[in-house]
Amino acid sequence: MNVKRDPWALLVRGDTAAAVAAVTGLDEQHRRRVGADLVAHVRGRRDDWWFADRATALAVAAVGCLPTAAKVAEVLGRRNVLLREVDPAPVIAVARQREITWLAELAHRLAERGDPTESWGFIADLLDAEGAPPPTGDRLVEGWVETVAWPRAGLRSHSLLERLRADPFLDAMVPRLFEVDGIGRLMPFTDFRAPKELGMPGALARLVGEGRLARTPLLDGCVSRMLRGDRPGALRPFLALHGLLDPTAAEVAERRAAYLRLLADAPAPVATLAQKVLRSLDDVEFEALLDASRAVLARPDRKLVRAQLSWLDQVARRHPDRATEVAAVLATGADHPAGDIRDRSGALAARHGHRAGPPATTARPATTAPAGDDLPPPAPTAPAPPPITDPDELAEEVVAGPTRSAMSLERILDAVVRLAGEDRQRLAAALAPVLRREPGRFGGGGHAWDPCCLCGLVGDVLHAAAKPRAAEARRGRWAAPLAAWPGDDPGPGAARVAPAADPRVPTPQRLLRARLAEIGSLVGTPRPGLLAAPTLANGAVEPAALYERLVRLGEDDPWSTELTQALLRLPAVADEPLAAKAAALHTPAGDRLAAWLRGGGLPRPAHRVVTVRRQLPPDWRVRGLVPQRTHVELDPPDGFADPLGLLTVPAPAVDVWNGDWVPFWPAVLPGHRGLVAAHVLPTVASAAHDVAGAAAVLPLLAEGTGHGGPALDLALAYGLGSRHEADRVAALDALLLLAAAGDLDAPGVGAHLGALAADGVFPVSRTIGPLRDAAAAGAPLTTWRLIAAALPAVLAASPAPRGAPDLLTLAAETAGTIGVRGEVPGLADVVARGGSTRLVTEARRLAAALAR
Repeated sequence: MNVKRDPWALLVRGDTAAAVAAVTGLDEQHRRRVGADLVAHVRGRRDDWWFADRATALAVAAVGCLPTAAKVAEVLGRRNVLLREVDPAPVIAVARQREITWLAELAHRLAERGDPTESWGFIADLLDAEGAPPPTGDRLVEGWVETVAWPRAGLRSHSLLERLRADPFLDAMVPRLFEVDGIGRLMPFTDFRAPKELGMPGALARLVGEGRLARTPLLDGCVSRMLRGDRPGALRPFLALHGLLDPTAAEVAERRAAYLRLLADAPAPVATLAQKVLRSLDDVEFEALLDASRAVLARPDRKLVRAQLSWLDQVARRHPDRATEVAAVLATGADHPAGDIRDRSGALAARHGHRAGPPATTARPATTAPAGDDLPPPAPTAPAPPPITDPDELAEEVVAGPTRSAMSLERILDAVVRLAGEDRQRLAAALAPVLRREPGRFGGGGHAWDPCCLCGLVGDVLHAAAKPRAAEARRGRWAAPLAAWPGDDPGPGAARVAPAADPRVPTPQRLLRARLAEIGSLVGTPRPGLLAAPTLANGAVEPAALYERLVRLGEDDPWSTELTQALLRLPAVADEPLAAKAAALHTPAGDRLAAWLRGGGLPRPAHRVVTVRRQLPPDWRVRGLVPQRTHVELDPPDGFADPLGLLTVPAPAVDVWNGDWVPFWPAVLPGHRGLVAAHVLPTVASAAHDVAGAAAVLPLLAEGTGHGGPALDLALAYGLGSRHEADRVAALDALLLLAAAGDLDAPGVGAHLGALAADGVFPVSRTIGPLRDAAAAGAPLTTWRLIAAALPAVLAASPAPRGAPDLLTLAAETAGTIGVRGEVPGLADVVARGGSTRLVTEARRLAAALAR
């Protein structure tokens, strides 16, 4: 092939064979000239992506033409070159033909650039070809683990154990597994080629058994990793590996001090492991054990504490001469928040000779009414961030992410509309580099697998604002979102014309999509900004601000969907004085605003709580299917036709989930908490199963205004029972915000929580942490009312839900704190069962607290 005539067509085609032929036999002068042209060409095509055959051809050309490893790394280490898909064989062959000696240096340089987790496979091939040791930086170790876990096609027929056994970098990488923070989350726990093995921990233990890896460094590594700490999920593989290594008594004795530290300070699973291995020893240094026990007895982990009490009881029996010292440590458990732990600690301390001091003389004064909450008053809603006034600032916001939150999207859209009407050329100069640099992110278009997605529409709006010709080219894309929205609100009582809408797209999302399509089709028309741009941080628009915007608009017609969104963001209250001023504008938009203000916005819909059940196959548990979900159906009130469809929310299927766009919906209807809650409920409910982040919308709901109703109560109940801690924290934040504002129906939330727990939707134990935190944060009365409403369903369930005794314990503590008296339905029946089960014991404790 004539490189001089057509040097780059082969790269664009991904013709690897032609690339090899083109760089073979070049003299040095020609090679230098072609290499310089190659660097210039790649720099000039910074918006192109090099992948698969194209990336292989580029790697062949770079290794075949460029003089040093640094120059090659500059070309191949670019973000738009995907080395994960490069075929190393022709690259290594070209290097051999040139007799270069810097392939290992190239591998190290590539490791220092970009994302080595993506390029590790190619880097490893270069190192293996040279017989060179690998770099062992944190990111490289992560890349190695990911490649081992998810191998390339040629290695997928081998089990994980076989891949590790044959890996040339095993000895260099394994010690680093215990040093890189967070790497445990990347270590696979399953191997589909060997389903009986415990993933990577099992494979490493097998290699120890074969003598391929030394046992002592792995055992020391596990202990060291646990001492350094990490997230629970990242520690899990090391706990498993430690268990598979099954240290002997001699090995445990050598590491006794480390295990005692873990027992006192480590997360509960690690502390439990340390406790287990230490108890296997015949004897532990007495003073060290007592010191560690003091820390353990103060921990909230009840199972761990109970086991420690049992251990101390055995120690006291084994060493009667020092039983009083043990008893003094046992007595420290009397301050534990769990009542059964306090009772057990006190009984054991007394058995072994501890004498408690006289009871405290300070008693809580008698009260005629329970003590209330002590929450700080809610802060007023913050104003919205200031508008963007400069194209360069807009470009920075676009790079940061237009869809990272509702407010960021609103600021960007408002700036795009305003700046496109003021100086479109300057706006294009600021946006064009951003749009060229990230075509995958802002390329526009839709997602067949996610009909709710806004990314493509946002990209289309940005392109349309920057280039008028792009607006014309994208005009066909606006049709479907606009057709899916009914257009102007025809007013109360008018019949709704059903649009051509995808049933998978909920109504609030259809409004967002239609508004983006409208902005994209009309951007460039001079406008002072968006009518619906929020004036408050929760997405609300102040009525006076909307009136002033209509005044500035004059005789110009507002954009239809934009005005609808602006009206929906107004407070849901009537305002006759401002309505009269709006009517005096004598414009269609002024008349719409006047009618809206006189009617007080959307009416309150009728609601029904329904439980949707699915037909379950025999293996539904194995497949992780959700058997049922409770939802809230909404219907418009009698006489209101619901022209926009926002007040009509049918019960969805059991497994409906609306993805990452739900947090945008509170800003669509900031004055209608309960209405938004009904729309987001299917997604929030998924948090109780295995969808992380599904309850993140709850604090945004709490920051809004308006009546909550059963949909909000049910959403909070699902949030408190979420599987992931971050979602439970989000539910707690929302609960405290609503309680401080006086907008929380605690008995309503509690009744739904109890019903869901009794139906087995989530274990009661998940709710204990956030409820305890709510009481500690200054809302003990709210917490009591919630628990008291949840207990009847929980106590009536058979068998009792997991965590029911813990809920009774928290109820007794909270009741004692606020001095409440009364009865809880079903509590007397549990007490009457008799016996010494923990459920009955805690029921008696609560009954006594309520009788005092």
